[in-house]
Amino acid sequence: MNIISYKGRIFLSRGKRPKWMIEIANERMEILFNRAEMEFINHPERSHRYAELALKLSTKYNIKVPEKWSKRYCKKCKKFLYPGHNCTVRLVNSEVNIFCGECGHVMKIPYHKEKKLKRRAKYESREKRNDE
Repeated sequence: MNIISYKGRIFLSRGKRPKWMIEIANERMEILFNRAEMEFINHPERSHRYAELALKLSTKYNIKVPEKWSKRYCKKCKKFLYPGHNCTVRLVNSEVNIFCGECGHVMKIPYHKEKKLKRRAKYESREKRNDE
């Protein structure tokens, strides 16, 4: 990777960013989403802006939004979602439906893995009891 410095500015060649830049972007996204959650009750428009900035960071540095926060913003209108205030969460037919109160978009997240793991754990516990 070629890093060129000119008058205190850093210019990078095309392609992947250095690891230190990606780490800083991840930290900043985490901070922005934490702030968005803290500010939502008093200033919802500010929290929407924080979520928007975090998403811009993820596109600029070509990194994923942290798993913890990936379901906390609307994929359509990019607003921060706070369950019970501007979104509703429902379980329907083995999937989680997150309904955005801002634009009406519904995000459907399947949870087959969790059900499968629960069934497997139940089956294994029966086998252990039968062995004893």
